[in-house]
Amino acid sequence: MLAAAMPLLVASWVSAQELADKIYTGGAILTMEDAQPRAEALATRQGRILAVGSRAEVMRHAGAGTVMVDLGGRALLPGFVDSHGHVVGGGLQASSANLLAPPDGQVKDMASLQRVLRAWHVEQAEMVKRLGAIIGFGYDPAQMAERRHPTAADLDAVSADVPVYLIHQSGHFGAANTAALKKLGLNARSPDPAGGIIRRLADGRPDGVMEETAHFHALVKLLGGLGPEGFAEFARAGARLWTRYGYTTAQEGRAMPDTVGTLRQVAAKGGFDIDIVAFPDVLVDRNFITANISQHYVNRVRVGGAKLTIDGSPQGFTAWRDRPYYKPVGNYPPGYAGYPAATEAQVNDAIRWAFKNGVQILTHANGERASDVLLSAIRAARLEHGPGRRPVLIHGQFLREDQVDALKELGVFPSLFPMHTFYWGDWHREHTVGPILADDISPTGWVLQRDMMFGTHHDAPVAFPDSMRVLYSTVTRRSRSGDILGPKHRVKVETALKAMTLWPAWQHFEEASKGSLAPGKLADLVLLSADPTAMDPEKLDTLKVMQTIKEDRVVYSAEALRAETSDVPLTSEAGAAFSRALQVMASYAEMSGLPDTELRRGVALLRAAQPQHHGACVSNFLLMAMQPRSAALGQRP
Repeated sequence: MLAAAMPLLVASWVSAQELADKIYTGGAILTMEDAQPRAEALATRQGRILAVGSRAEVMRHAGAGTVMVDLGGRALLPGFVDSHGHVVGGGLQASSANLLAPPDGQVKDMASLQRVLRAWHVEQAEMVKRLGAIIGFGYDPAQMAERRHPTAADLDAVSADVPVYLIHQSGHFGAANTAALKKLGLNARSPDPAGGIIRRLADGRPDGVMEETAHFHALVKLLGGLGPEGFAEFARAGARLWTRYGYTTAQEGRAMPDTVGTLRQVAAKGGFDIDIVAFPDVLVDRNFITANISQHYVNRVRVGGAKLTIDGSPQGFTAWRDRPYYKPVGNYPPGYAGYPAATEAQVNDAIRWAFKNGVQILTHANGERASDVLLSAIRAARLEHGPGRRPVLIHGQFLREDQVDALKELGVFPSLFPMHTFYWGDWHREHTVGPILADDISPTGWVLQRDMMFGTHHDAPVAFPDSMRVLYSTVTRRSRSGDILGPKHRVKVETALKAMTLWPAWQHFEEASKGSLAPGKLADLVLLSADPTAMDPEKLDTLKVMQTIKEDRVVYSAEALRAETSDVPLTSEAGAAFSRALQVMASYAEMSGLPDTELRRGVALLRAAQPQHHGACVSNFLLMAMQPRSAALGQRP
C-alpha cells in the first residue's frame, strides 16, 4: 500500500561471494518489506544486513568463520524505533519503587501501594540509607480503588521514621509522610508557594499531598543535589530500559540544551548501546537547535529537530479541547475545556521558524483546539516557506476526522498513542470525552483510510516503554475493563508492526538504514518469543522480547538477565542506577543551596514553560535539578 514511500535497497549491495559474520535461521523472519515480507534466513556482516531470503540463498554467504544463530522457532524483526518517548525521564521510572497499576505494576489500592513500598524499603535498604528517603514513582488515583492521593497518614504506615516521598504518574503531584514533611520543613505555618498548593488538614497542617510548584520544591530539596553525574546515571538507566523492550533507537522527546550535553558526555564514554535522538524545546534556545541539528550520530547521540508543546494531558483534563470535558473529576467550572500551554502567537512563531530554517518540528497536541491551532500554523508556514521537513504531530488523542484530512493535506506525520486505549480508555469513556467520542481516540483507522503512514508510541515515563503493550493496544484497542474502543480503528498486526519500525524510521529520516530487514541496512534486530503474525491477537501482550540486537551485537538478553538477577523485578535491579546517582549528590548542591525565593522563582518559571501532565514533566524536573541556576531559570527566544 505504501511501498512507493519506502524505497527498497536491492540485494546487489553485496556480491554473492562476501562471507557473513552471522546467519540467523530457524524461525520466522519478518522483514517489513512489502516485496518480501517474510524470509527464511538473514546474514550480517560488519554490523549491517548482508542478505535476506531463502535459506539456500543466504547460506551461500556462509564461511568457516560464520556464526550460525538458531532462532529456535522464535521471530526476528527489525529493532523498534521509538516514535515518541522521554528516555531520560524513563531513567527515574526504572530506578524507583514501581507504583504503577497493573499490568506494569501491582498498585490497585492503598494497601497494595503500601505493600510495594515496604518491599522496596527492604530490597533497597542500602540505597534508602544513602538517600535518607524511600522514593516511589507512578501512582495514579484514577487507577486506585480509593480514587485519591496517598496522604501522610497512609505513608506513615509504610515508615514512621524514614521519609517517604511519592511522585504521581504525571510528575505534577507528590505525596509525603510525616517524616518527609519534617525533613522538608513543612508545617501549618508554611505558605503555599506561587503556582502550587500544599493540601492541608482542618487544623492547617499539611496532609502530605503537594501540587505543582509545592511538589517541585519538595523534590528539589530531596533530589536537588543530583548533579550532572547523577543525571547521567538516569540517562543510562533509561536507555537500558528501552533495550529491554526491543528498541534500538530511542527518543528524548523534549530536551533542554543541558540534556543534550549530558547525553553527549555519557555517549563519549560509551554509555549507550542504542541510538538516541533528542528534540530540544523550541521555546527555550533556537540557536542551540540550529547549531546542533544533524542526521549523523556521534557516539549514538544526535539532535534531530525541535519540540513544541501546545497543551497538556487528556486524562488529566488539561488537553485543550474545542468543547467541554464530559464529566471531569475535580473542581472544574461549568464548560471547562482545558487550556493551552503555549499561546497561539508562540505556536505560529515556532512553526514559522521551523519551516523557514528547514528544522523538523515535533508538536505535542492532544485536544481538538490544540490541533486546530497547530494545523492553522502549518498551513500558514507552508504558504510562506514550502512543505517543511516532515512535521510530526505527537499524540493527537482527540483528533476530529476533518483534522485527519488536514494532516494528509499538509503532509503531517501522526505519531499516535493507541496504548491510551488500554491504560485510560475506560477513563476517557466515563470522564474525558464520553462514550461516543472515546471510540475515536488515537484514530488509526481514519489515518489508514487515507493511505497515510503513522507511528505508535508509549510516551514513557507515563507508562513503561512496553513495545508489546503498544502492539497489543494498536491491534485490539481493548481497555483495562475489556471494552473495545472504536473497533473501526483496529489494525492488522503487520500494519501495527510497521508503525513501530519502518514508519517511525521514516519519521526520523532514517528509513534508508533502519526500520526493515533489507541488504545494506543496519543489523538492528529484535528477537520475540513467538511470531506475532501467527497467534491470537488477544495474546500479543504475552509476547516477550528475548534479545535486542544493535548492529549485530546483543545489547539485551532476557536469558542473561534472568541468570544475573534470579528473576528480581525490573525496578529492583534498575535501582542500582538510582543508587549510583545518589552517591554523587553530596558533591553537587548548588540547587539545594539556593534561597527559597530564588528557588521558587526558578521552579515557577520552569512550570510556566512546560505542559501539564505528560511524560516530559519528569525529564524536565530532573533537568532543573541538575542544571546551573541560569539554565534552570529558563530562557525564551
